[in-house]
Amino acid sequence: MKIEQALPKADMSEMQRPAALANRPRSFIDLKAFASDASQGAASPASPDDDRFQSSRRFLNLTPGPVSAGVITLGEDRGVVSYQAADEFVIVSEGSISFTQAARALTLNAGDSAVIPQGAKFSWSTQAPASVIFMRYQGGQGTDGTIVPIDSAPQLEPSGAPLAELLLTPTPHCRNQTDHRSLDGKFTCGTWDSTPYHRVAMSYGHYELMHLLEGSVTFVDETGRGATFSRGDIFLVEQGARCSWESREHVTKVYAIYRMA
Repeated sequence: MKIEQALPKADMSEMQRPAALANRPRSFIDLKAFASDASQGAASPASPDDDRFQSSRRFLNLTPGPVSAGVITLGEDRGVVSYQAADEFVIVSEGSISFTQAARALTLNAGDSAVIPQGAKFSWSTQAPASVIFMRYQGGQGTDGTIVPIDSAPQLEPSGAPLAELLLTPTPHCRNQTDHRSLDGKFTCGTWDSTPYHRVAMSYGHYELMHLLEGSVTFVDETGRGATFSRGDIFLVEQGARCSWESREHVTKVYAIYRMA
């Protein structure tokens, strides 16, 4: 992935950070780069007595609200989460992690993803160091607590396309499969694909984490900062960002979206 200009690192005091967050333009964030740079973000506020799946986290410095995102960094370890407090999309950036619920086991390797719903109880284990990127929605409603893997062979159905007034190219053909939707409808996760298209900058009224499975996409934000993300990249577009989109080939992505109802 090529980035023309990176976001500044968070090296300010806690008192300075809220004002800086309020004033900086919203944009896109390379989550793999964030995961590999331990100097970025804020350490987990969890108690050291908490399970390490919850406490071994670094958070992006996002505007305070129902959405948080960051990375869980684990060594060879295991633990038990007795109650999952939020809906959480997880994707393995490096290594692998196994989850067990009753007699059901799920192993995620690099590039695999799943949703751990609010209310879930599970055990987990890693056989070697692992890096797990997450996007968490605090405020949904509990389900039966079953962890939902993102389908690796989705049955995609036609879905809506970008608004015609935003497009600089013909209307693309888009398809989608939703694997998880919170009970309040605000948090959705699944797979989407599209033929190539180019649209002008639009304001994102939502947070969207994307993992590209095929193709590449170039974004340019309102400051002129641009980046091209390609297959394997994982990134987040912030709510309030104003970005264009240009894809010159077929694109497939796994997504996690928080959108106000």
